[in-house]
Amino acid sequence: MKAYERLLNYVVVRTPSDENSETVPSSDCQFALAEKLCEELHELGVVAYVDDKCFVYGKIDATRGYEHCRKLGFIAHMDTVSDYCDHDIVPVITENYNGEDLVLGNIRRVLSVKNFPHFPSLKARTLITTGWTSVLGADDKAGIANIMTMVERLMTGEIPHGPIRIAFTPDEEIGGGISSFDVE
Repeated sequence: MKAYERLLNYVVVRTPSDENSETVPSSDCQFALAEKLCEELHELGVVAYVDDKCFVYGKIDATRGYEHCRKLGFIAHMDTVSDYCDHDIVPVITENYNGEDLVLGNIRRVLSVKNFPHFPSLKARTLITTGWTSVLGADDKAGIANIMTMVERLMTGEIPHGPIRIAFTPDEEIGGGISSFDVE
């Protein structure tokens, strides 16, 4: 699966953190994505689990002969900001973008080239945005999608590697969660 396909699967899972909460995770909805990621890691052949604070841990052993290599860790967070997260998230795919002002959704919000002067350099690419009525959640679900795509590639056995550790954390958007992170 390609990273952007994973991203499209992850962004529709609502995971807003709650800055008024004193629990970790700050919102129970983050467990939905955590469980989904853990299941996907298992399907890829990774030893993984979700703990009671919504941290996802994954472990990939080194390729034979590479056990002596330094462990590498890859971390991304699952939560999103709470702004504009009170309804379904609908990604909008703009294929073959024309490099001009980008109209978001049917409410006619515009991302203008004047405000985003790098837009013309994206001409002919496929863009993934939101319809403007919700956050997309690409921060940091794009990071998760890239890590999971890397894991899929590593698990084919074609790329030799040392020990790999993976963690997906809750509550980064509110500065929490990571304080209870447990490193193996």
